[in-house]
Amino acid sequence: MYNHQELEKKWQERWEKSGQYRALDFDKRKKFYGLVEFPYPSGDKLHVGHGRTYCCFDVIARLKRMQGYNVLFPMGWDAFGLPAENYALKTGIHPSVTVKENIAKAREQAHSWGLSFDWEREITTTDPKYYKWTQWIFLQIFKKGLAYKAEVPVNWCPKDRINLADEEVVGGCCERCGTPVTRRTQSQWMLKITAYADRLLNDLKLVDYREDIKQQQINWIGRSEGVEVKFPLIDSKHNKDIHVFTTRVDTLFGVTAIILSPEKAQELVELMPIDEREAVEKYIERALKKSELQRQEEIKTKTGVFTGAYVKHPISGDQIPLWVADFVLAGYGTGAVMAVPAHDQRDFEFAKKYDLPMVQVIENKASRFPKEAFEGEGLLSDSGEFNGLQSRDAIDKITALLTKKGLGKKTVSYKIRDWVFSRQHYWGEPIPIVYCRSCWESNKQKAISKKWQEGVDYIFIYGKEYAINIVPDSQLPVELPYVENYQPTETGESPLAGIKEWVETTCPSCGKQARRETDTMPNWAGSSWYYLRYTDSQNDKEFANYRRLEYWLPVDWYNGGLEHTTLHLLYSRFWHKFLFDLKLVPGPEPYAKRTSQGVVLGPDGQRMSKSAGNVINPDEVVSEFGADAFRIYEAFMGPFDQTIPWDPRGVLGVRRFLDRVWNAAQIIADNKAAQTHADLRRKLHQLIKKVEEDTLSFKFNTAVAGMMEFINQAPGARHQVSVGDWRAFLQILAPYAPHLTEELWQDLGEKESIHLASWPKYDPKLITEEKVTVIVQVDGKFRGKLEVARGAKEEEVVNLAKKLPNVKTHISGEALAKTIFIPDNLVNFVTAS
Repeated sequence: MYNHQELEKKWQERWEKSGQYRALDFDKRKKFYGLVEFPYPSGDKLHVGHGRTYCCFDVIARLKRMQGYNVLFPMGWDAFGLPAENYALKTGIHPSVTVKENIAKAREQAHSWGLSFDWEREITTTDPKYYKWTQWIFLQIFKKGLAYKAEVPVNWCPKDRINLADEEVVGGCCERCGTPVTRRTQSQWMLKITAYADRLLNDLKLVDYREDIKQQQINWIGRSEGVEVKFPLIDSKHNKDIHVFTTRVDTLFGVTAIILSPEKAQELVELMPIDEREAVEKYIERALKKSELQRQEEIKTKTGVFTGAYVKHPISGDQIPLWVADFVLAGYGTGAVMAVPAHDQRDFEFAKKYDLPMVQVIENKASRFPKEAFEGEGLLSDSGEFNGLQSRDAIDKITALLTKKGLGKKTVSYKIRDWVFSRQHYWGEPIPIVYCRSCWESNKQKAISKKWQEGVDYIFIYGKEYAINIVPDSQLPVELPYVENYQPTETGESPLAGIKEWVETTCPSCGKQARRETDTMPNWAGSSWYYLRYTDSQNDKEFANYRRLEYWLPVDWYNGGLEHTTLHLLYSRFWHKFLFDLKLVPGPEPYAKRTSQGVVLGPDGQRMSKSAGNVINPDEVVSEFGADAFRIYEAFMGPFDQTIPWDPRGVLGVRRFLDRVWNAAQIIADNKAAQTHADLRRKLHQLIKKVEEDTLSFKFNTAVAGMMEFINQAPGARHQVSVGDWRAFLQILAPYAPHLTEELWQDLGEKESIHLASWPKYDPKLITEEKVTVIVQVDGKFRGKLEVARGAKEEEVVNLAKKLPNVKTHISGEALAKTIFIPDNLVNFVTAS
């Protein structure tokens, strides 16, 4: 047994002093940019979930270096936003203090795990030198008309008195305090990510993302080709049409109601009959108190209310009732849907509850209607002149007629909505905008244009009272001021609104008194471009030098949590594409490859939490068993992409494996064998290939299992290992157990670090599996034979045996009582008869 605390500390200090993990700009070696999501320093320490992704990806980085790559493997801190602010509110300590303390603790942990980060490129999103460029990028987006202000529904927590983004609402409740949220409308900054929807979707063919991750992107963008149909409102003095988007216009004659989202109904409530208006208004009020997520979760218990109004069918002219229901969302399509109960299950359930008529207009012999909706395609019926047409043909002909009548047109709809970019929190990047009344007064005649005014450098006219001015580059960053009271305000405004000396400023355009924007950016802002800054983290003249970006990009492999493979990935891809359009970054995509790891559960199989008492402290594991044991257990505990419970016995087993490696080194040094036993040498070369391939395929657990199996067989009295082959074994173990292997490498007389040594080459002749002949019998009689690799698994050999023609003849139609399998020797099928 070796002293891990003494040994690991020694090598960590030496590695840090040597700087051997620094990436070299413009090096002639092939580059590899490996990226892990930088953590929120919002709690006391990094946890075992961080350990899983960081330790396993550190294995990748170390392997790539040994393969001769110039590796960029950086680390930083995502320190702005709600997680850090929540921690500060919980502890009562200012976030500027807690963030600094937590970063120091987490950095110390990362060092103690032996992670080979290039610490010279470290970044923190709360550093003004960093967020200066976050603000600068926002302003470029604004200048191109992709950032704007709008009145939008937001989630409101009545207890904490703050607006919450959708991602900050969990199960309809405030993530911070657990209080049910309500909805209200407020002016917010928006980024027009919808302008990039098609490119975000189409460019997925350019990247190597895991299929489920690609699908998350596709589903969130939600592109649908269909038809926008106009349903004229009956008896309206305002000549109003209700616009509905549908992908199934072939079911148009089956429409028995038009259903509005509460948000859409709110816009039209004055057009509804007075007798019904009060009930509609009360329903809308109740519905808007729920978040969209809560409404989606409650979709099985559908509710709605009839408005008393009717619309006219665009072809038949029939009168159709207009309803409001909270399962219809404002953000998808037009905020109104045509209910076709016979051919949409959601509409079917709503119609049954409210006794709406159902008209089947697509024929299908296998249909269970009226027990459930038939959602497939088929021949049209009860559809006037379109009877007998197949759905595909009917869609084209009905669309043509609607277009001719001016009551419909082909269009594309998206589920994705523009990005709500404002936060009324304190702990975030200030939005670098100044509002000036004086500029508005002098330009108000041009206000209706809402465009950049010629000859005015910093003004964009908006609204009825103020001009929006951008802060010039020379005044960036707009630094976040220190405030004692960072608690949410009674009004829901950012606490910055109460800092008079900061809010009141000079207009950068006219020089007169103006006021700053008091909203801050979401924590998504700093994480949308941090991978770019790693390439040139000390640059104070630009966010990154183009030549460095050209050398390092795209990120070759990006790994992080599955919870970030939708929004964070979309946002960062959007920012990258915008910068690409400005010719500020090379290539249209930031990440060539994206993967994610599973969650580490507590030993009881539940999510770790202090209240459940099942939290595993990685510091205690490292202290008791060593960093190498911690690293290897994180790799060995199960398939990397699956959720796995922590098993304390597993860590102990890994430590015993490392002790066996230590003991083997002493035996090999004493034996001084000239050559390795033939069987063991074959296994070593097979292992070199396996560890390399399994590691790069994220099969860390099977790579470790292979090394464990090898060390269990060597060395000993029967199996000799030469020093040369032992060197090769240490080299393939080195990415997983960097401290122990470094020590044993030096014990062999090596002067240079094992982590700078080349990855060993396997002998192709030795990795070829030795073949054996397996006899196949049926009821004890010879029926054939197989040639298979020595050690082939039972399932593989049995399946091959069953395919032999003579075997198939004798077991066809016979029930098998049992199968006898003797490895590398015999298969005997015993029939029941």
